[in-house]
Amino acid sequence: MYIKRNISWGLIIRFAWKNIIFFTLYSASIFSVYHFLGWKFIDIPFQPLSVIGIAVAFYMGFKNSQSYDRFWEGRKIWGGIVNYSRTWANQVLCLVKDDHKTKETLIYRHLAWINALRIQLRQPTSFSIKENSAIEKLFKKHGEQNPACDATTKFVSDEEYNDLLQRKNTATHLVKNQGLHLKKLLEEGKISEFDKQTFHGILEELYNLQGKCERIKNTPFPRQYAYFSTLFTWIFVLLLPFGLLNVFESELHELGDGIQQWFVFFLTPLSVLISWVFITMEKIGSNSEDPFEGRINDVPMTALCKTIEIDLRDMLNEKDLPEKEKAKDNILY
Repeated sequence: MYIKRNISWGLIIRFAWKNIIFFTLYSASIFSVYHFLGWKFIDIPFQPLSVIGIAVAFYMGFKNSQSYDRFWEGRKIWGGIVNYSRTWANQVLCLVKDDHKTKETLIYRHLAWINALRIQLRQPTSFSIKENSAIEKLFKKHGEQNPACDATTKFVSDEEYNDLLQRKNTATHLVKNQGLHLKKLLEEGKISEFDKQTFHGILEELYNLQGKCERIKNTPFPRQYAYFSTLFTWIFVLLLPFGLLNVFESELHELGDGIQQWFVFFLTPLSVLISWVFITMEKIGSNSEDPFEGRINDVPMTALCKTIEIDLRDMLNEKDLPEKEKAKDNILY
């Protein structure tokens, strides 16, 4: 999640430089063959092109709206995880009879669960987006997209961790272990049957929250919207210089021959600007399709996990608490 109020131009250029170069060369080439080679037949009326642009804008607006809904749902789910994490720790501390080691085990296993869930959600899928090399290099430097699976090691015993390595869904298995531990505590008389039911209500909600995350992660944004939005946008921006030729020719003709030599200095920048705006709007929607991949616009799961860890360990009255997660190049992961 980008946390600076204004996006830096350095980051914008990382995303846009290839497209800007392409659009500049493309529009300049079209102008050259039109003006210097005399290919006057390649211009097209701008009115049909404007209709295409309006249609693309509406289609793109729908895509961006639905993509943002996926991000916002993901953020609300993790807000629920934060709240239920605190509730879980409070219940453990209040309901489990005097046994600090057991309380620590239950709370630490929960910390293992949130980190295991974060790791699972960060794994790339077959429909994950790929950025240009400058952006991918930035993500690789930050090292948050594919976190190491040993992030849960410090929160569970070696025996339990080795068992988790054999499991297909580590997060699911950790919640199951919590349930088995509660059963053992009931048999030992450290919690009552009513307490056990209270705990299981929280575990059920944790499963619900995990399932909601997995639903977003494992369901790609409908390809008919994602693909054709990109296709229609590129059709529009590739036709744009031909339509601008028609507009500029008629407008500059009225101003006389003296200004027509500056044709390229008017057409090319405007064509590049319009094309960049449309392509950027389209990419904004694409970058919000999966809110868990650790990209610039995604849910900051690492920071949320660290916040939960600080809160829960503070509730255990621990003194050596970790620092809050810091942004890297203004990106909070």
